[in-house]
Amino acid sequence: MAGEQRNVAPGTDVLIRKVDSHLAMLRGGLHGPELLLAERLAHCLRELVVSTAQASAADRGLVRVAVHYFVLRRESRGRLLSVRSLAAAERVVDKVARQLGRVDLLADLRHDHPSRDALPVGDALLH
Repeated sequence: MAGEQRNVAPGTDVLIRKVDSHLAMLRGGLHGPELLLAERLAHCLRELVVSTAQASAADRGLVRVAVHYFVLRRESRGRLLSVRSLAAAERVVDKVARQLGRVDLLADLRHDHPSRDALPVGDALLH
């Protein structure tokens, strides 16, 4: 992957650094299935960032939304990131992966949720 990142569009490295630094922070507080989900989300996001580096502005924008949704810090009763927030990030990442035709990068490998994918990402974030 390091070779791929050298020839990518500007801004790609910034997005990957955001994902990596957020994951490093999460590793300090999450364990078990929640940590595995966070690591899977980070992997999916890195791959989406790299694979859309030369794509249309719209596709890159979708990936940017997913990255920002993942790294957004939400407070919940003193915990930095609630499991509910991680699940919400999972839905957004999966929605973006599906819209970009990258079902191989779905974070949720256990279930197929077609009803969640009926709306475009921007609309689905409002629901």
